[in-house]
Amino acid sequence: MFSKLKCLSSVIAGLCFLAGANPVHAEIFKPETFSLDNGLQVVVISNHRAPIVTQMLWYKVGAADEVAGESGNAHFLEHLMFKGTKRFKNGEFSAIVAKNGGEENAFTSWDYTAYHQTVAKDRLALVMELEADRMTGLVLTDDIVLPEREVVREERRSRVDNNPAAQLGEVMQASQYLNHPYRIPVIGWDHEIEELSTETALRFYHKWYAPNNAVLIIAGDTTAEEVRPLAEKFYGVIPARDVPERNRISEPPQNAARRVELESKLVTSPTLSIRYLAPSYRTAEGNDPFALQVLDEIIGSGATSKLYKTLAIEEGTAASVGTSYNPGAYDLGSFIFYISPRPDIPLEQAESRLREEIQKIIETGVTAEDVRKAQSRMADAAVFARDPLSAAPNIFGRALTTGRTVADVENWPERIAEVTPEDVNRAMKQIVVANQSVTGVLLPAGLSEEVTE
Repeated sequence: MFSKLKCLSSVIAGLCFLAGANPVHAEIFKPETFSLDNGLQVVVISNHRAPIVTQMLWYKVGAADEVAGESGNAHFLEHLMFKGTKRFKNGEFSAIVAKNGGEENAFTSWDYTAYHQTVAKDRLALVMELEADRMTGLVLTDDIVLPEREVVREERRSRVDNNPAAQLGEVMQASQYLNHPYRIPVIGWDHEIEELSTETALRFYHKWYAPNNAVLIIAGDTTAEEVRPLAEKFYGVIPARDVPERNRISEPPQNAARRVELESKLVTSPTLSIRYLAPSYRTAEGNDPFALQVLDEIIGSGATSKLYKTLAIEEGTAASVGTSYNPGAYDLGSFIFYISPRPDIPLEQAESRLREEIQKIIETGVTAEDVRKAQSRMADAAVFARDPLSAAPNIFGRALTTGRTVADVENWPERIAEVTPEDVNRAMKQIVVANQSVTGVLLPAGLSEEVTE
């Protein structure tokens, strides 16, 4: 069950997408899609389990598209999008949604920004009207913007500055990407957040926020026939604008292994992770992303995985151990190994055993039976993905904002079914290269001195 839950959470996060050894995608989401004259793509996924709907508006822009020196601007604008328009005053958006029994929020990544509301079916027109209004009608002044900037700085202090794992993650990210903007945290560096302003936010807004740079996804108790006239009424009247193409700086080859360590009094038990750059769906040639997803399921996904069975169950070295892989980035992704030792096991021993097991898997490879079982487990997880209302809009939103299509998502099960043991073994050997890794170590304060003695 643990393995199924991990894959399901990955599905909902847009990382696993739909999985299966058989081509069952037509029976899972059955999306309907159309485009408005202004370029807005609309996707409708009917789910009649309850009389509710979710609207998600995705913009094809994120933190990696920011101007140098303005880190955090995409996330800052996300906050400011709730501050009012010419029609609705500051705070009215959220108040109206709440008054009508709905829930709403937003999030920013390196590659996209998304805004979403979940409401009763008969309130869909209301939230569509609200969301369409702030696509072009945002009104910002210093008395609104500058206090919110301090809110974002406090968010960074609470989520990063007081969180050793987040601090280490930032340094690992910056170590893995020397040149590409993925090296910069989505929330931004504090000294640059401090310099963000009404001007920087509005410049970003007018540059990227347009119907022809967005995807509207409606999921729930509705149909495309019902959604189309509403989309045309509220969004269709917004004119398209010139939006620049994404111009990302490429990452040079990595020629030396990198290692970062952090000690903190807030850490109670040590952990270690090893990251390797890996292809994404958009950047890969061939089927490497699909092979690496199967690899992730085989060696690092839950209690049935090779690493967990060996290091946690059989020999008791690890309290937790596994892998993760994200092929959904617009540019490169990461394949990650991680381990946390049991209290009586030194971290050095746990690291050594993890690396030995990785090398063993590389040398011996996975089998046809390993692949078949992984595909079966992933197919089971796809069934669970039908249930949460949030799963489908998240899956399609992440795909459509990072260079994929509805057809790509729908064809995913066949691509997984085509993966062979040879594909998996080849893909693993290609990415697991010692001098192309970043190792991160999180330690309780004083542990390294104790080990040295």
